[in-house]
Amino acid sequence: MSHHLSSRAALIVVDVQPDFMPGGALACHEGDAIVPGIDRLLRSRLFRHVVATQDWHPRGHVSFASSHPGRTAFEQLALYGQPQTLWPDHCVQGTPGAVLHPAIDWSALDAVIRKGSDPGVDSYSGFRENHGPGGARPSTGLAGWLRERDVDEVFVCGLARDVCVLWTAQDALELGFRARLLWDLSRPVTPDTDAATRATLLAQGLPITEAGELRRD
Repeated sequence: MSHHLSSRAALIVVDVQPDFMPGGALACHEGDAIVPGIDRLLRSRLFRHVVATQDWHPRGHVSFASSHPGRTAFEQLALYGQPQTLWPDHCVQGTPGAVLHPAIDWSALDAVIRKGSDPGVDSYSGFRENHGPGGARPSTGLAGWLRERDVDEVFVCGLARDVCVLWTAQDALELGFRARLLWDLSRPVTPDTDAATRATLLAQGLPITEAGELRRD
């Protein structure tokens, strides 16, 4: 089944960075497997607009387990009234693990949204930070940037499928965009979350698509 892209569609590539690759600080399951496909998709110039998000944490970020004495990675605690997973230190600003993956030709990019740079607030979605001290989720500016360019549909891929990719797709839908997740160009932190991710996407009206189904109008 093919999906025809209109000129109002944009691609959002979420957090394809070395620290999320096998052997990286916060490795996603088979994270490296999506790199060639994303490179091909960007080189194809199928999308008029392409945006990448980049995890960009300061040292000592609140989401790091190392910032909470006695806590270990992947534990959860309450932060600003919301559950917060504690992660290994990852994508620290200016480190090799935080760069956009060097095996991808990023020349098609129109914009890079750096997220997670507030030391006291985590950020999964490309559209909004996580809940902060006042309970709000501050905007990254991505929604406005897309609307200024007349984008009404987004395709989301990258890492991790069960966290930042999912949150980005959910926020896109909530903010009024049509949204689809490119399943073959995303991977989870751990594969045992895939069934729950699929169920969540389908229940919320977020279609799952494969990159090979994309065609330009």
